[in-house]
Amino acid sequence: MRVASLLPSATELLFAIGAGPDVVGITHECDWPPDARGLPVLTASLIDHAGSGSGEIDRHVHAAVHQGSGIYALDAGRLSELRPDLIVTQELCEVCAVSYRQVESAVRELPGEVPILSLEPASLEDIMETAMVLGRSTGHEDGAARLVEQMRTRIAAVEALPPVEGGRPAVACVEWTEPLMAGGHWVPEMVRRAGGDDVLGAEGQRSEQVEWPDVLAAAPDAMVLMPCGFGLERSLACAGEVTGRPGFAELPCARTGRVAAVDGSSYFNRPGPRIVQGLELLAAILRTPVGEALPEGAAWVPLDRLSR
Repeated sequence: MRVASLLPSATELLFAIGAGPDVVGITHECDWPPDARGLPVLTASLIDHAGSGSGEIDRHVHAAVHQGSGIYALDAGRLSELRPDLIVTQELCEVCAVSYRQVESAVRELPGEVPILSLEPASLEDIMETAMVLGRSTGHEDGAARLVEQMRTRIAAVEALPPVEGGRPAVACVEWTEPLMAGGHWVPEMVRRAGGDDVLGAEGQRSEQVEWPDVLAAAPDAMVLMPCGFGLERSLACAGEVTGRPGFAELPCARTGRVAAVDGSSYFNRPGPRIVQGLELLAAILRTPVGEALPEGAAWVPLDRLSR
């Protein structure tokens, strides 16, 4: 089988279930696992994000979507040359991946009937079911079952941890900093399983924009910055867009220093196998004494300068 993966999370899942050798094309954002690098790239970003702040990126993205031009390009010619038997994509968000309409248009130009598999997980259980769907679609059902068993074991280990000292903390997960977006879909569930209560997002629901007064009113005991598509270094770099807001210093999370940045792109934004590592990071953030080292992929935000 020849699979074109137009989702970074799908690429990760395909390799994790043993279908990596079947993957013939990926996106420009497919950076994991290392074995995927070097495969033919089928997409490109139409917006240069390098050096841009989150507010500027948001304006460019919304302008492109509003104008109907999209923010990603799909190389239909190269897709045709690769002769895929299956194309994996998603319909939920035009900001997360090349639009479904573009994929449908390109598929109409391919010989024969090439199926499009659209993945739309909204929970941890959905992510594991996605692995099984990919397993059944590619003939790697046993590999998918092994992956799901491993994920369930690690999830159960997190849920078996001792309760957070002092009771379940109120947790705010920030998926974008300007404008403020609260993490949705599987993120509030991850918070719950890690031992906290998400005070901004709702389980299984889309990520939503929130107003700063709502954050102040929620008074989170812990805050996790996980901007969509950003690694740890860039998440730390934009922390001032939150910590510099009026009233931040009075929040419980600021007073105790329990404000962390994470590699959102790898462990929170993508519904792939590494989402379990994100769950483990959340559990560590809620239990590690402030100032002590967090696991790889997370770091405490310095709060000595509460300004941009």
